[in-house]
Amino acid sequence: MDPETRGQEIIKVTPLQQMLASCTGAILTSLIVTPLDVVKIRLQAQNNPLPKGKCFVYSNGLMDHLCVCEEGGNKLWYKKPGNFQGTLDAFLKIIRNEGIKSLWSGLPPTLVMAVPATVIYFTCYDQLSALLRSKLGENETYIPIVAGVVARFGAVTVISPLELIRTKMQSKKFSYMELHRFVSKKVSEDGWISLWKGWAPTVLRDVPFSAMYWYNYEILKKWLCEKSGLYEPTFMINFTSGALSGSFAAVATLPFDVVKTQKQTQLWTYESHKSLIPRLIKIAPACAIMISTYEFGKAFFQKQNVRRQQC
Repeated sequence: MDPETRGQEIIKVTPLQQMLASCTGAILTSLIVTPLDVVKIRLQAQNNPLPKGKCFVYSNGLMDHLCVCEEGGNKLWYKKPGNFQGTLDAFLKIIRNEGIKSLWSGLPPTLVMAVPATVIYFTCYDQLSALLRSKLGENETYIPIVAGVVARFGAVTVISPLELIRTKMQSKKFSYMELHRFVSKKVSEDGWISLWKGWAPTVLRDVPFSAMYWYNYEILKKWLCEKSGLYEPTFMINFTSGALSGSFAAVATLPFDVVKTQKQTQLWTYESHKSLIPRLIKIAPACAIMISTYEFGKAFFQKQNVRRQQC
């Protein structure tokens, strides 16, 4: 083991550095994964036009967001005609006819919540994991499960009211004054708990996913390192572990995802087996990109911290 590696064992990244690493990973994940969902929505809208008031789920690779169709004819990105013949054809025609920026249609508003939620989630997971390992030892296999559950539970709880407000603003075009009156009225009539409407199905899906994801990720990462004869995981080990663990968790929590989607959109037309492949196509690369970028960022900051201490 070289001196730098020994130094990295002692010198950890700070919470701020973890936040920066997770923020970078979140933005990169969104930029890479969002076009897949934009194309999927465009294809679905072509086959089944979206009338005003109908809901659909938009995913930026970090979070699922409920969107409400508005009036606007073909001006709205999800209603533009395309005459697509398939996924690849849709990609090419959107780029050629509308410009490459159209592949990220609808992304900026969703990042306002998705990025902070991801930063909270990953930073809390690492902080909790470090705390539990310092108390219970490095080899406790259930630490990733506990840390993953608590971190995801916290992130969902913080973001849930903001997502409700975002959806309401989009569906009704409220001004900020009208939104304030709406929230005040809702709280006075139904209590503060009403702001967490939709929290339960999200927790039902995301918390088990998080527990399985982190447990499998840590196990796979350790196993791949041992097989490769490495002390520290490489970018590809993190990438592979993230993709596989995300896929396992996606398959296991598919029924919860179907329930959440149906509850959100109030459309009981989806079938589990039809939802599996699109869910895997979305989640596997998102998990792989996010975790490998996050770990790369932490490793970068770790090396910087070692160099600063050695100076």
